[in-house]
Amino acid sequence: MFLSFRTDVQAALSDALASLDLPTDDLGIEEPPEDVDAVLASSVSFRLASEVGAPPPKIAHDIADAIDTDPYEYLASVQTLGPYVNFLPTDDYYGGTLAAAQSDEYGRLEPTGDSVVVEHTSANPSGPIHVGRARNPIIGDSLRRILDFAGNDVETHYYVNDAGRQMAVFTWAYETFDEDDLAAQPARDSPEYDLVRYYRKGNAFLENAAPDEVEEAEAEIATILQGIEEGDEDTYERVQYVVDTVLGGMQNTLNRLPAEFDRFVKETEFMRDGSCDDVVARLKESEYAVFEEDAWQLELDEFGIEKNLVFLRSDGTSLYTTRDLAHHEWKFANFDRAVTLLGEDHKLQADQLSCALEILGNDTSQLQSIHYSWVNLPEGGMSTRKGTGIDLDDLLDEAISRARDEVEARIDTRLRDNELTEDDIERIAEQVGIGAVRYDIVSKQPTKGITFEWEQALDFEAQSAPYVQYVHARTCGILDEAAVPTAIDASVLTAEAERALLRQIARFPAVIEEAAAELRPHIVATYTREFAEAFNRFYRECPVLKEEDESVRTARLALVAASRTTIANALSVLGIAAPTTM
Repeated sequence: MFLSFRTDVQAALSDALASLDLPTDDLGIEEPPEDVDAVLASSVSFRLASEVGAPPPKIAHDIADAIDTDPYEYLASVQTLGPYVNFLPTDDYYGGTLAAAQSDEYGRLEPTGDSVVVEHTSANPSGPIHVGRARNPIIGDSLRRILDFAGNDVETHYYVNDAGRQMAVFTWAYETFDEDDLAAQPARDSPEYDLVRYYRKGNAFLENAAPDEVEEAEAEIATILQGIEEGDEDTYERVQYVVDTVLGGMQNTLNRLPAEFDRFVKETEFMRDGSCDDVVARLKESEYAVFEEDAWQLELDEFGIEKNLVFLRSDGTSLYTTRDLAHHEWKFANFDRAVTLLGEDHKLQADQLSCALEILGNDTSQLQSIHYSWVNLPEGGMSTRKGTGIDLDDLLDEAISRARDEVEARIDTRLRDNELTEDDIERIAEQVGIGAVRYDIVSKQPTKGITFEWEQALDFEAQSAPYVQYVHARTCGILDEAAVPTAIDASVLTAEAERALLRQIARFPAVIEEAAAELRPHIVATYTREFAEAFNRFYRECPVLKEEDESVRTARLALVAASRTTIANALSVLGIAAPTTM
């Protein structure tokens, strides 16, 4: 209903401005503050003040007088408040919202016809995923869900670096050292925890061994790199064994979040099919190509980038970015849009990539990159290569353990009288614990750094996943006691708490639309918090099961059902479970 109401407001306001011979290019439509009894407002009078030569409140009053609400189904009236024109809805707006939100698919937008590839995580398969990188799969998976719910045809890809030096070092180390050479047992019974010990042993050897031993090792590593570049099948299979084994273990961690992928795309695909060679040949022919310091480079000063992009080494081997150029051209050929999630340390690389794609003749408007800052813990820094820091598995285990403690501590104060079994407690602890991690990370703007705080993330009474999840559990508890009616009269829902909750429900499709358009999942997270506050107010002020007026009780039950669907879908697009009991 909100989207239809917004269309009505746009049309009514445009017609009014045109009738006053005023420009209609910027309507200034926005959502008003919570204490204003309107669905939408317009600040257009500010923009027109200098042109009209009158104070904004006077302009707002004239515009309101010129608006005709009769032709519009959902627009009831217009009021002014200072310089703002406020738009109020009809009863049909509330009734339509209540009816629409009974559908399990409420909030899903119509198909756009656009195909979108979302590339996220893409961590090098060199060991367990650590906490600092947790933002990538969580935000990336949430984006995939939001874009899908917004009507797009979405594929999620993990781009595998299987051709770089790291994997050559890893392969050499795995083939060189034995179990007896390793200092410790695997931290977990999982392939990436087992094999990462070889990688760490190899790096320690390269840093500390005698110069002649390091030189011999580096020669072997160079041979592996050259073999990959030349398409040697034996070398390829040796490297892929390490890559696939480690990647398989990493997938187990990602599945816990959950973060699922439609396809794992490997760098070597674009080396083996000739795409990378084609990119190199075309770059060499460009006016920006220079051969300096024994390497082919692109001078990007004209694009405002001082650092050259090296795309071919003196020994004829390509670089990660070169292969990624071929990868992106493949994306452009197969999808309408390409969304990539990157750490803040990849900003220069992303800018260089975009310029090089433009030089190659691509339409870079298809490409959208999102950069995020790291997740930190109070405990300190992290480094996969040196084997220090905290792995994502450890964070998830700790979250589940702490959530279990919270659930058990609240058992005696639960309002519902159903017994929780040990399996129930375990399930709820996992839903709440992992939900807390996801919500705490996805609720912040990506560019802002995060220090993960347990007390805040697992606070059942504050701005957290448990606070929102509890709303869903509460709706389920109410609806377990009474059936949802088929005939609904929304006109009896006249209390301000009821209307405020309906207005929140109505907003949900527009929240999905905005989050998808701006690629900002935290917009949905903010909405869930605001929704929870509106529902809790309704729950305090408007009894449902104990309401004596049958028509009001029936309508409130429908409102609870609409709330359950809305919050369940909002949590779902954030990848967070919606517990039925807590």
